[in-house]
Amino acid sequence: VCGEICTVCIHSGKRPDLILEGDLCGAMVCFFFFFLQALLSDKISQLMDWSGRRAVIRMNGEKFRKFVKAPPRNYSVVVMFTALQPQRQCGVCRQADEEYQILANSWRYSNAFTNRIFFASVDFDDGSDVFQMLNLNSAPTFIHFPPKGKPKRPDTYELQVRGFGAEQIARWIADRTDVHIRVLRPPSYAGPLMLGLLLAAIGSLVYLRRNNLDFLFNRNTWAFAALGIVLIMTSGQMWNHIRGPPYAHKNPNTGQVSYIHGSSQAQFVAETHIVLLFNAAVTLGMVLLHEAATSSMDVGKRKIMCVAGIVLVALFFSWLLSIFRAKYHGYPYSFLMS
Repeated sequence: VCGEICTVCIHSGKRPDLILEGDLCGAMVCFFFFFLQALLSDKISQLMDWSGRRAVIRMNGEKFRKFVKAPPRNYSVVVMFTALQPQRQCGVCRQADEEYQILANSWRYSNAFTNRIFFASVDFDDGSDVFQMLNLNSAPTFIHFPPKGKPKRPDTYELQVRGFGAEQIARWIADRTDVHIRVLRPPSYAGPLMLGLLLAAIGSLVYLRRNNLDFLFNRNTWAFAALGIVLIMTSGQMWNHIRGPPYAHKNPNTGQVSYIHGSSQAQFVAETHIVLLFNAAVTLGMVLLHEAATSSMDVGKRKIMCVAGIVLVALFFSWLLSIFRAKYHGYPYSFLMS
């Protein structure tokens, strides 16, 4: 339509003072349309150039307002708001940034790479005005800015629930943009190397004790090994492996560090270590109580073991209930402490 209006305006043969009002309005609309198209083309070209140099585009307040907030825009932008400077002491930010770089590079070197979506980051020290504009009071935070309209609630990534693993973020992006990214991680030899060292250590131990392998049939050895596996699994280590949560959370405004997640739908890595310790202490208390009741030691030592076992069970079980109450709000039961 604009092309036809412009053609009429240019080739009508009329003097400028005789151009109809409709033709003039059409020409202005046509000019504005092509101006927006040129502006959009320049923005995409600039973003593609930056993406070619670095998978995650670093933005300050000016770049964010120009390429993310200001129209025209027909592309999505996923922005990680972070605080990577050493003085911020945000260990979670560095871990999340590593996963974010893996995800962005997977998209950059993918055969399906297009200008439909770009990855960017805004550091607090480079764009504190952006944090203030968006009312952000924690980092890292991932937000998807769609091609049209403002971000909705699902466009903010639930980091505390899903974790910051590249695969989890990729699934969230697929839900919001219908862009599916296959995460390609650089090869890591740490796992196979550790497994090889463990097998070598076990093999060396068996070889050195080849003339006396009674320890392989020792019930206590296998009992401690099984107990260790049970404690590791019941503390949430497998959930951490799948979801990749942060070790802890530090509020950038107050500096307060949280080691226990306040929701029953998520957890921190530090939380699993605390629960593992508490479960182990309760288990040790139960073992001491059993030994005090069944061993043939003198009565004095058995009394000491009994008292120690009761203290361990009562104290650490009370702390476990306190953690449970903190995560499951409204849970009515407690023991020794609330």
